[in-house]
Amino acid sequence: MAQIIIDTANHIAGYAAKAARVKVVAAYPITPQTTIVEKIAEFVESGEMDAEYIRVESEHSAMAACIGAAAAGVRTFTATSAHGLALMHEALHWASGARLPIVMAVVNRAMGAPWSIWPDFSDSLSQRDTGWIQFYCADNQEVFDTIIQAYRLCEDERVFLPAMVCLEGFILSHTYMPVKIHDQEEIDAFLPPYKSGWILDVNNPFSHANLVSPEWYMEFRYMIQEAMENAKRLIPEIDKEYGRRFGFQYGGLIDKYRCEDADLIICTMGTMGCEAKVAVDNLRREGLKVGAARIRVYRPFPVEEVRKLALNARIIATIDRH
Repeated sequence: MAQIIIDTANHIAGYAAKAARVKVVAAYPITPQTTIVEKIAEFVESGEMDAEYIRVESEHSAMAACIGAAAAGVRTFTATSAHGLALMHEALHWASGARLPIVMAVVNRAMGAPWSIWPDFSDSLSQRDTGWIQFYCADNQEVFDTIIQAYRLCEDERVFLPAMVCLEGFILSHTYMPVKIHDQEEIDAFLPPYKSGWILDVNNPFSHANLVSPEWYMEFRYMIQEAMENAKRLIPEIDKEYGRRFGFQYGGLIDKYRCEDADLIICTMGTMGCEAKVAVDNLRREGLKVGAARIRVYRPFPVEEVRKLALNARIIATIDRH
């Protein structure tokens, strides 16, 4: 049965991992991500979540464990922030190159020096060319829904890529909001069990991501690009289906608000998209033709959709948290 709870975005990410029936979680705590994995640890310890929780000594090890688990054919999840994500960098390339549909919550935090624990997209944007799909959420409900959507997308045989679901530290991660936790049977119908075409199996051994010559390496990289293009087409379709099933939809690649006749469009990512909508309503009451566009998916970047925004608007004002 569906229920509405009031909780932080970090805890909601944990609820989403449970609802997605994740089987392996490997993570190392880092501010402001910590309460995600604490919540998951509670679920696993209480028996509410049938999963293996692996406590590791670093974020690099966390991603390595997820790579191994995903290669063995199970649904995996992790979460990190800032320097933890930077420490994962080497393994991020391997996860995408090996075509493993890992989903990771990234609680965005500024990179030092100087030390800062407040939100900044620099951590995830610096990983934009690692072959990971990147979603950016505006509120707690979207965090829950996007994690579910991300698994559906990443495990599609036309994609088979990992994804980051990004949420801003403290502004979103530690803020309480009402969130609808959808009925588990309905989620299961939307997100069937993970089935990979190739898994590590001692009874059926094969070579996986082994050494290749340059001409074959180029082919593998091109296939990743094709998968990204497939993801660009599939994200709006999955979002629409999710909206029909659960009543929540986020515009696919870009969440557009009152842009149809806008002379000026405020372009944002993340939580600033909510404030932009309020600003649009206020300015509309003053007679100004203003709209808002929130980039929901940064990788693959919605080039065509952004160009369409510029066809009618005279000005696009970009507010950047990076």
